[in-house]
Amino acid sequence: MYRIFVVNIGSSSTKAAYYEDETCVFKENITHPLEETGKYADVMEQKDYRRSVIEEYMRGRGLSPSDMDAIVSRGGHTAPLKSGAFRINALMLGQIASGAYGRHAADVGPGVAFDMCAGLKAIPLVVDTPCTDEFTPVAKLTGHPLFPRQTRFHALSHKATARRYARETGAGYDELNLITIHMGGGITLAAHEKGAMIDGNNGIEGEGPYSTNRSGGLLAQSVVDVCFSGKYSKKEVSEMINGKGGLVAYLGESDVLTVKEMAKSNPDAALYLEGMLYQTCKEAGALAAALSGAVDAVLVTGGMAYGEDIVKYISDRLSFIAKVKAYPGENEMESLALGALSVLRDPSLLREMA
Repeated sequence: MYRIFVVNIGSSSTKAAYYEDETCVFKENITHPLEETGKYADVMEQKDYRRSVIEEYMRGRGLSPSDMDAIVSRGGHTAPLKSGAFRINALMLGQIASGAYGRHAADVGPGVAFDMCAGLKAIPLVVDTPCTDEFTPVAKLTGHPLFPRQTRFHALSHKATARRYARETGAGYDELNLITIHMGGGITLAAHEKGAMIDGNNGIEGEGPYSTNRSGGLLAQSVVDVCFSGKYSKKEVSEMINGKGGLVAYLGESDVLTVKEMAKSNPDAALYLEGMLYQTCKEAGALAAALSGAVDAVLVTGGMAYGEDIVKYISDRLSFIAKVKAYPGENEMESLALGALSVLRDPSLLREMA
């Protein structure tokens, strides 16, 4: 039996889980008070704080890092990587720390896992990082060589959802063509062709549909005009794209349930909510073209997939492409654990940045 501890760090919480082989023994979402996280100017400064909270959580359940065979974290932002499980090493941590490839609270996790494994048998791992790159060459083109498309999306969620559908249908993941839609704070989509994510939108840096707090694709010339207007700092413009865009920009609200309530009496709120879903469906249609229309299923996951009305809207618009199936919530913890388990059972599958 292999013992695996899973860490998934978010901006205001840390998801933690303990697995024995495929079995989740316990899982919990640990919330962090703003008065604690607010002490740090940069999220990367929270590494020691997050580690102490995680280890205290483990002690409370009679566990120790020394008991583990692997400690696996949601991945951070690095140069593009292949899909799979990677050992966390100094090169990976250096690239994450640089911020050159993006920044997200999850970037803290690999450093936490690495430090927790120091001097122990446990292997520090990441699985299907946000920079997983299986795009085809043509999918990386934009229209100018200075702006190549980057893979920055919910790769772990997309892979986990696609593999879950494959298991449930008795098909091999490498036998299917799928479109996955992750609908959380950000909205990203991916086209899976016979086991590879060949295309998808960069939800962090302003591509694809707008979401609860991200602007999605904006008119490039309009962004240039805003940048050189002298009215806004670089930080303020960046926040328009990620953090204060989308529903937050339109309504000052990022909680979808709250926006739904607003929409009952506010036509503008109803319009902005539909706009988010409408753009999501348009992006899925584009990915259907990337798969030449040969799509076995469209899969919707993330927190918004709990909304039956949201899934129905998407299904009504996309069922002409393929059947639509919802997987509410996230499968990320299980996917991280199973990825770690695969390399513990077969070390030849373990990858390492070099």
